[in-house]
Amino acid sequence: MFKKILIANRGEIALRVIRTCREMNIKTVAIYSTADRDSLHVRFADEAVCIGPPASKDSYLNIPRIMAAAEITNADAIHPGYGFLAENADFAEICNEYGIKFIGPSPEMIRKMGDKITAKETMIKANVPVVPGSGGLLKELEPSLKLAKEIGYPVILKATAGGGGKGMRIVWNEEEFENAWLTASREAEASFGNPGMYMEKYIEEPRHVEFQIAGDQFGTVCHLSERECSIQRRHQKLVEESPSPFLDEDLRERMGQSAILAGESINYEGVGTVEFLVDKYKNYYFMEMNTRIQVEHPVTEEVIDFDLIKEQIKIAAGEKISGANYYPKMHAIEVRINAEDVYKDFRPSAGKINSFHSSKGHGVRVDTHVYAGYQIPPFYDSMIAKLICRAQTREECITKMERALDEFIIEGVKTTIPFHKQLMKDEKFRSGNFHTGFLNDFEMNPEE
Repeated sequence: MFKKILIANRGEIALRVIRTCREMNIKTVAIYSTADRDSLHVRFADEAVCIGPPASKDSYLNIPRIMAAAEITNADAIHPGYGFLAENADFAEICNEYGIKFIGPSPEMIRKMGDKITAKETMIKANVPVVPGSGGLLKELEPSLKLAKEIGYPVILKATAGGGGKGMRIVWNEEEFENAWLTASREAEASFGNPGMYMEKYIEEPRHVEFQIAGDQFGTVCHLSERECSIQRRHQKLVEESPSPFLDEDLRERMGQSAILAGESINYEGVGTVEFLVDKYKNYYFMEMNTRIQVEHPVTEEVIDFDLIKEQIKIAAGEKISGANYYPKMHAIEVRINAEDVYKDFRPSAGKINSFHSSKGHGVRVDTHVYAGYQIPPFYDSMIAKLICRAQTREECITKMERALDEFIIEGVKTTIPFHKQLMKDEKFRSGNFHTGFLNDFEMNPEE
């Protein structure tokens, strides 16, 4: 087992990893930018190293500084968390060259799943259902127009190196195609340095359902059931839950087996997530695979009573997994509490938190790195807390979430708590009748 792990991340995920390491008697090293010197992950780590100014490129994305911090503290492993360098194959490769274990899959696995074209080709070979599409990069406009007609409108253009909705355009007819092609490729070039595009059939009213998987260094892969992630705004998840209110036992079993096939196809090592689109007829299609821990991993932990960070560390240390699949014993819902003004188009709301009281009680969990007096820096993601509730049924879980949201007090900055309160009262949400476009028609009530 590792003696000391450096966490190459910040905020709540860094603190989350530190907590599990302490329970495993593993020393920790926090890295931080000058903007994060007062964050709780810095306070609770055994050691902390400042690696640069606030800008991510000069700190949390600066590989030489992170490796220097690992060397001077004698860390024998690095946990990347999520975001930043978590799915950077070059970073994983450099860790290997330095003799420091990257807690995650190999660089080859990251590359295979990181490029969406390669990932899709791998899934086709593994007999995992995929959305009909181009099967490769689009090179010229005219052949792409012809292919779109063959697939049938609507189609969606996606950046091969994309994420977070960047470089993505839905095209409803032939007249819109050329303009969508040009704007999406320009956006992809600006965001990822890669203008490469591919095309798929656009699935109307889809649900976003992902399966948590784990694989060890001996070829064993299992799944830990699903998470429903269809409540999204601009392709960013806001609410996640498990089990999905849409899946029946047969569909859950088939999707779980497809997730395992996806992992086995690349001999996956670590924990990861296989993401699917599910149409209203319960057909499902592989979308992508995330080769890291997810923001929403607590949902799975709560319904199967399992520490996914501990599993990551054990797998990286060479331990075997049981190979058994896990299924939800209860229901859990996670809401992301962001420092955003929901009455002003979710505008970021950086600033000082004057008052902070998190919810408590049976079946209530809060993952956060902030506190009263904390200054939210404007340089990073706006998420400041995750509120997770667990209960015997979905209905009880929603009721518990309503209570927990009423008790959650954050003053000094605007947050998404008012949005979540209204969502929990929405009849369509409560009935499970929603899809990824649900929030397009969701209107906030006037501010109280």
